[in-house]
Amino acid sequence: MVIQFAYRWFNFTVRSEKLVIGIVLCSLGLQTLPAQAESKIYNPPAITSETEVSDTLTIDDIPTGDGGFARDYLVELEKGDQVTIDLTSDNFDAMVMLIAEDGTKVAENDDGPDGSSNALLFSRINEGGKYIVRVRAYGETSGGKYTLKLTRLKPMRK
Repeated sequence: MVIQFAYRWFNFTVRSEKLVIGIVLCSLGLQTLPAQAESKIYNPPAITSETEVSDTLTIDDIPTGDGGFARDYLVELEKGDQVTIDLTSDNFDAMVMLIAEDGTKVAENDDGPDGSSNALLFSRINEGGKYIVRVRAYGETSGGKYTLKLTRLKPMRK
């Protein structure tokens, strides 16, 4: 009986030790595994003056909170620059915004001077730095193809 008890105790102890060792190894293994979280880094493409961008606004872009979507472009502007931003689309009511590096809205336009649903924005830059040009659909419009052009206006010489 003592031998039988000792045998059971030994089997239980060995199985318990194997379980404890397995748990410890799993714990150590889990702690050393790298995180596999999916992350998208916000990195808008850069545009320059006189560059015309043809692109498509889709549901994969930035949700606006109004049911529509937006896409951003990065531009470097200098103090004193005067710019026009022309956004045209046959697919959605175009809206364009110019946003400063600190997130403040510098200017926005919904409808161009011709009364169309295209957008034309004029702005004088008071502080040099990086700016965001945000293309978006007005309201709950889903999106579509568009053309964006940023132009630095040159002062007239006397």
